[in-house]
Amino acid sequence: MIRWAALLVALLATCAGAEPLRIATFNAELGRDGPGLMLRDIQGGRDTQVAAVIAVIARIKPDILALQGVDWDLDGRAMAALSARLVEAGWVMPHLFANRPNSGLASDLDLDGDGRIGGAADSQGYGRFTGQNGIAILSRYPIAADEARDFSTLLWRDLPGATLPTRNGAPFPSATAQATQRLSSTGHWLVPIDTPLGRISLLTYQAGPPVFDGAEDRNGLRNRDENRFWQVLLDGDLGPLPDAPFVLLGGSNLDPWDGEGFNQTLRALLADPRVQDPAPTSTGGAKAGDQGHTGPDAQDTVDWPGVGRYRVDYVLPSTHWRVMDSGVFWPVPGEPGAQDASDASRHRLVWVDIALP
Repeated sequence: MIRWAALLVALLATCAGAEPLRIATFNAELGRDGPGLMLRDIQGGRDTQVAAVIAVIARIKPDILALQGVDWDLDGRAMAALSARLVEAGWVMPHLFANRPNSGLASDLDLDGDGRIGGAADSQGYGRFTGQNGIAILSRYPIAADEARDFSTLLWRDLPGATLPTRNGAPFPSATAQATQRLSSTGHWLVPIDTPLGRISLLTYQAGPPVFDGAEDRNGLRNRDENRFWQVLLDGDLGPLPDAPFVLLGGSNLDPWDGEGFNQTLRALLADPRVQDPAPTSTGGAKAGDQGHTGPDAQDTVDWPGVGRYRVDYVLPSTHWRVMDSGVFWPVPGEPGAQDASDASRHRLVWVDIALP
C-alpha cells in the first residue's frame, strides 16, 4: 500500500507538469596525490581539468549527479567548493552527500599479499591517503542523508555467494586478511532523494579494477562481487528495501562484453528484470575508430590510452520509470564541448532523463 501511495503522489506530480529528472554519473578523475590538493585546485580557479569538469556538468545540467574520482574530506569542503564553482557556471546543485569511502582507509594488514604492509593496496580500497578517489552525490533536490544506508563496511566474505581468492588451496593473502577485507573498494550506498516526482532511491558505487593482481585473481573476483552486490541487495538478502523507485548508477570498472574481468556479471545485471538499460550512446564513441570489440563503440564511456575504449559507467533506472532520453557526453572533435570532455577525464559523463508513467 505504501509503495502504491508513493507512486500515486509521484504520478500526480508528473501530471501537474513536473519535468523529467536528469540523472547522471561522471568519473571526473579529480583525485589528487595528497589530501587537500583537490580542494586547492578547485578553489584556485586556475586548474584546467577542474574548469573542464565544471563546464561538462554545467552543459549537461543534471538534476542528480553521482561523482566518482573525487577526494573525500571530513568537513565536505571540497564538494562545497565544487558546488560553488557550479553556481558560478550557472548550475545550482546545493545538496551534497559524501560519506568516507574505503579507498585509502588503512588496514594495518597485508591485504594484497606482497609481504609488506602500509602500501596503497593494503588499504580497504586502493589509496595513498584516507578518502583518495572517493565518491559523492550532488543534487538539486534535498537528500535524506539521515535515512541513507552505507554498505561500505560489509565484509567481502559476508556477501551471500561471495567467491574469495585462494592460493594453493589456502585463503589469499591470508585468513586474517579475509576476516578484515571489506567488499567495497570505494563504497556502496543507498541514498534517498526527495524530488518533484516523489522520493527516489539512488543506488551508487565505484568498483575497483579487475586487474593488477596475480593468478589468484583477487581483484577480478572482488570486482565481480562488487558488481554482483546490487542483485543480492535487490533480492532482499541484505535487509529490507524502500518501496520508492530507484536508479542504480556509478562505475563498474567492467565492460559487459570486452576487456578483462567477469564480463558476464555485467550482462546479468543489465538483463535483471528489475532494472532497464537505456544503452546511452555518443557520436564521439561511435566515430573514434573500430576496435574489434563485441560491444557497440557508441556505448563506450571511457577512453584509456593504450588500453582501449569500454563501457564501464552506467545509469540504470528501475522499471518504475519511463526513459525519455539518454546519452554519453562525448562529442566528436570540433563539436561544442568536445575539448572540455577530453580535458575533464578519460571517462565521459553518462545521463538519462526519466519520468514516471
